[in-house]
Amino acid sequence: MILSDLLDRPVRDGNGRTLGHCVDARFVLEPGDDEVALGRLRLVGLIVSPRTRTSFMGFERTSLTAPWPLAQLLRRRHKGTFLALWSHVAAVEPEVVTLAEDYIAYDPSLSGDDQ
Repeated sequence: MILSDLLDRPVRDGNGRTLGHCVDARFVLEPGDDEVALGRLRLVGLIVSPRTRTSFMGFERTSLTAPWPLAQLLRRRHKGTFLALWSHVAAVEPEVVTLAEDYIAYDPSLSGDDQ
């Protein structure tokens, strides 16, 4: 599977209720074995937006505030957006991603230090 297989795909909860669309993915960079080796990217979760199918374009970082009108518009469009951990994904099917019944909706924001 590649990331583009998940982007824009509808996301449902364990009861079949539509939660939104997958607009992005969150990864963490794990350190390499030594100073020369590059680290591995590990998928942490999916960003699910109930209102739009577009990404945050980097404005999920709380330190990004300029240009002000664009930052405010994107934050309003993404109200209700959440991070669903990859471990809470129950199934990835050709037409839909299904979350486990006990999934937790985490805040998708990143602080300026998380870059």
